[in-house]
Amino acid sequence: MSGFFKSSIGRKVAMALSAFFLMFFLIIHLAVNITSLFSEDVFNELSHFMGTNPLVQFALQPVLIFGVVFHFLMGFVLELRNKKAKGVPYVKNNGAANSTWMSRNMIYSGLVILAFLVLHFIDFWFPEINTKYIQGDMTGMHDGGFRYFHELQHKFLSPIRVGAYVVAFILLALHLLHGFTSAFQSVGITAGRKKALQTFGKIYSIVIPLGFIIIALFHHFNH
Repeated sequence: MSGFFKSSIGRKVAMALSAFFLMFFLIIHLAVNITSLFSEDVFNELSHFMGTNPLVQFALQPVLIFGVVFHFLMGFVLELRNKKAKGVPYVKNNGAANSTWMSRNMIYSGLVILAFLVLHFIDFWFPEINTKYIQGDMTGMHDGGFRYFHELQHKFLSPIRVGAYVVAFILLALHLLHGFTSAFQSVGITAGRKKALQTFGKIYSIVIPLGFIIIALFHHFNH
């Protein structure tokens, strides 16, 4: 197994698998949050289930956190090894001639997304953990309204915070536009279907971040 991660192909495959997992999580996360646009009760019920279900909390949540950390660490490792592999710098390196802006700046968009995740954890995850496991209030969040719908609205009162979320999701879209197809290429399943995957990847990369942007803007202007 250690040899697998030491090889360039192994690292790329591992990176791709973690990307698939995180892209699937984004769909689930958006599906839950999008309900806040039309039903406070439905959003509260789904959030309460996700926030108290033992399988989600003690099995899936740790896997998710590991997946996020692993994906970003592996991305940094691959970026450093790619730079090292280039060896002697060229007199003039016209990167734009051989690659897109997105592919050349994945590390930077990734860093901004990582910073956004820290903000997101501070906004929502840390307060929930404090309420549930430190204060021991498992029902107050649901009945008392500490979190979920009202907390979501409260967090999006600030135009600065909303602006940060919007910028982060725009960069997420750019990150996904390159990363989606790249992940499939890394596991070798693009043969004969590259164009279809690129089309689906573009749709996914725009719709998912746009959905989160709409949620932030909706609650900012409708509180």
